Amino acid sequence: MDKQEKILKEIQDEMMVEETVFTMAESFKALADPTRLRILALLFDSERCVSDLADHLEVSQSAVSHQLRILRSLDIVRYRKDGREVFYDLADDHVRDILVRTLEHILID
Repeated sequence: MDKQEKILKEIQDEMMVEETVFTMAESFKALADPTRLRILALLFDSERCVSDLADHLEVSQSAVSHQLRILRSLDIVRYRKDGREVFYDLADDHVRDILVRTLEHILID
């Protein structure tokens, strides 16, 4: 069995674990919301504070914070505090890759 076949087997085995499938479904649900996708687009190349995100999206800080809590609970975004200000960023390059690949899938026919 070559390396690629081994990786595919591991993926198939993991996809049979109920908890993994549930977590994946929750992540896809989180990414299915237009406001959350806009937040991720704004965070794609740099961290931003809640007020900056709210200004760009033209929604309340409370609404942005609610969406960020959902994304944070699924490890899609991370945060850091600087005094009273909280800055958010994409959790890792895997999230960037999901966004890029999804966009490629939509745009490249």
